[in-house]
Amino acid sequence: MAGALLKQSVGTFRVSYPGESQSVSTFIKAPQPLDAEYFRTRLLGWFDQYGRTHLPWQQDRSPYRVWVSEIMLQQTQVTTVISYFERFMQRFPDVETLAAAEQDEVLHLWTGLGYYARARNLHRAAQCVVSEHDGVFPVESVTALSALPGIGRSTAGAIIAQATGQRAPILDGNVKRVLTRLHGVEGWPGKPEVEKRLWQLAEHYTPQWRCADFTQAMMDMGATLCTRRRPSCLLCPFEADCVAHARGEEHRFPASKPKKEKPVRQTLMLMLRDGNGHVLLEQRPSSGLWGGLWGMPQFDDHEALRAWLAREMPGSIVGEQWPCFTHVFTHFRLEITPVQAHLSRRGGHPAVSGRRWYDPDQPDSIGLAAPVKALLESLSSSSLL
Repeated sequence: MAGALLKQSVGTFRVSYPGESQSVSTFIKAPQPLDAEYFRTRLLGWFDQYGRTHLPWQQDRSPYRVWVSEIMLQQTQVTTVISYFERFMQRFPDVETLAAAEQDEVLHLWTGLGYYARARNLHRAAQCVVSEHDGVFPVESVTALSALPGIGRSTAGAIIAQATGQRAPILDGNVKRVLTRLHGVEGWPGKPEVEKRLWQLAEHYTPQWRCADFTQAMMDMGATLCTRRRPSCLLCPFEADCVAHARGEEHRFPASKPKKEKPVRQTLMLMLRDGNGHVLLEQRPSSGLWGGLWGMPQFDDHEALRAWLAREMPGSIVGEQWPCFTHVFTHFRLEITPVQAHLSRRGGHPAVSGRRWYDPDQPDSIGLAAPVKALLESLSSSSLL
């Protein structure tokens, strides 16, 4: 019965057979949506037995708590997010507290989660909610909510459904994977025509009732059963309906983004220490790579590094060069070569706007990029130059 509910439509594809003088047209069936009520019943039945219902943001639900969790969960696994979410809630229990905080502290609590634009947008959005909406999230519609920084259509839908129970379809990475496999949807989901088709399917299946559970169930399906690698098809409530599984082609769906060779960039990262063992850090511009975070001065080559030291920190002595290591970003690879240096005289150095002397043994609450944090931790146990 379940398989019979996979409706079919007919489309014509031209296929050429070897040895024939002309191509022959054959009809190949393309799957259409399952009956919506059947889909919802099976999905929610599975969720009631196996779904995740004890995650921190599912307790004491509010638009604020759900919003923070959804932003953290973008590009990040649940197991990683849990501890960050709990620390974040302890420090920023409501949107007013977050809006009033310094960006440095927000980025500090985000350090290690990556994709730091999410944290900057989170901070800006909190300020918008307080200043433009009197501290109340505009959850009356996807359009109103997605007008806030860092909130797209799917994230807005997830917040509304999870926090208010209102109907709002979602299409995050997990849901895309479920739908492309279930229906054998060809093409990279980032293509507008493919994404449009997936939104149509999401709209078709999303119910008017149990919207919070349905939304969580869709995400749980992708996260725990219909995983990127080695999906647990035998445990899936839609094993008999899934086009990708019937073909034995789960690995083909969803199609990957067309690959481009990631360019490689190089940088020298200056680890300059004063006589007290403190390390010079500079705050990066608010936009761009590691925006708003604190890091070590960076240079394209040794000549530029030495010229900067002579101009900004006269009397500095360049020390040894550490082995190069690679940090991978979404669009490129950064090869980082740390270079040690120290001031020749003891004592501190006058503070300059946008710079600070950081004590690795007594860390400040500031946002640090992952490679910078790792280097500072290495320096905390090393001897002075």
